[in-house]
Amino acid sequence: MLPGLEAGFTLDARLEADSEQLMWLGLCELRLMNDRRWPWLVLVPQRPGVEEIHEMTPLDQAMLTFETNMVAQALKRVTGCTKINTGALGNIVRQLHVHVVARSEGDPGWPGPVWGHGIREPYERSDIRRFAETIKAAL
Repeated sequence: MLPGLEAGFTLDARLEADSEQLMWLGLCELRLMNDRRWPWLVLVPQRPGVEEIHEMTPLDQAMLTFETNMVAQALKRVTGCTKINTGALGNIVRQLHVHVVARSEGDPGWPGPVWGHGIREPYERSDIRRFAETIKAAL
């Protein structure tokens, strides 16, 4: 079994298709959304059947908050962005996952949300590797 992977946990197929695995944090798998328009990370708590933060144990809730803040700080440091957007919507993909997106004035869609804006622009493989290494070093 992979580190951090809880028995019975399966990543939602849409998350798997739209993002690339970067690393395991502890509770969460950290993934990169494959859309180069925004530096966009996703934390996926490795808990089967969990759709809402309030469904998690208090310890898991605290760990999710810690890991989300750690990722947000690293992303801000790496990108120098104007604003970090953090959200756990789950309207389409029910599996609990937390988006952490670096936003800057003048980026596509600023100041509106990233969801549903334009057409996704996938990264080149080499750019994914480079960004992954930069994030890992910042964490």
